[in-house]
Amino acid sequence: MKEIENKELSNIDGGAISAWTAIGIGAGIVFLIGVLDGFFRPLKCN
Repeated sequence: MKEIENKELSNIDGGAISAWTAIGIGAGIVFLIGVLDGFFRPLKCN
């Protein structure tokens, strides 16, 4: 087995997602929930 140096370890890309991707996915889910809630349970404006 070949040993990997610290310099090579820092260049390895893993399967993690970035924080902005997680925020974007969360915002999309919240938006879709809001659209579906407004469609199925419309409330009058006061």
